[in-house]
Amino acid sequence: MHTGSLIVDDVQDRAILRRGRAPAHAVFGIATAVNAGTAAYFTFDQALRYTVPGDVVLRAAVTETCLGVLRSAHAGQGLDLEGHRAEMDAAVAAGCGREVQHLVRLTHRLKSGAPVRACMETGALLAGAGEDVQAALGAFGEAVGVSYQVIDDVLDLDGVVRGGTATKRAGEDLFNGKVTMPLAHAVDLLGKARMTHLWKGLRDGRAGRRRVAKAAETLRACGALDASRSEAFTRLRGAWQRVEDLVEDSPKTRALWTLAHQAVSRQLSA
Repeated sequence: MHTGSLIVDDVQDRAILRRGRAPAHAVFGIATAVNAGTAAYFTFDQALRYTVPGDVVLRAAVTETCLGVLRSAHAGQGLDLEGHRAEMDAAVAAGCGREVQHLVRLTHRLKSGAPVRACMETGALLAGAGEDVQAALGAFGEAVGVSYQVIDDVLDLDGVVRGGTATKRAGEDLFNGKVTMPLAHAVDLLGKARMTHLWKGLRDGRAGRRRVAKAAETLRACGALDASRSEAFTRLRGAWQRVEDLVEDSPKTRALWTLAHQAVSRQLSA
């Protein structure tokens, strides 16, 4: 499901790189990429039949979770494609970033938080965990997904490099005029006049390299990146505290925290 979503996302974003290589649609064509990506959404039921062949009730619960995340992720992608430009216009005009920040968080929660929540909830269901543990793990999964996406917004300014290879060009979102969490935080940090000037230069998605580089430097200098990082890791730690309160400490639980923290910090490939 995740791989399929990446294939379709690259088509919709007109991406030129995926993990340092040409994306699927550039190699196989748009029609084949879309078909393959959407086909990947419907593989979970086959895996489920092998995993819990004799428990129809449990299989139905996991199926409901998987279908729910497909709906949520598509809603999140729809918001992402919309771009939040009108909402950013209003935020800049008012000099208040609260509403556009909320909208970016909602998009991240639906698009990225919901899939990781579903993974955690599925694991809890298959392990026979109680409802309180299921809820705590689900909330932690959502925090992982949202925090990951916020950090992705931050890393966009320098590009994403894995193994010494660029997998996303620096400032990709700024080139596209996309509203990300650093931009949303900048509304409250830059002041109305400076923010108006910054947004005017980026809004139509036609900014050149020099303008994008200058915008990135402005976002760094005003503290928008620090605010975004702080938000991401505060969210992650808060959700994990609830898990720690319910789940016995063990090497496995510590490994879960380490894996999540490293993924958000980009110490792991994703």
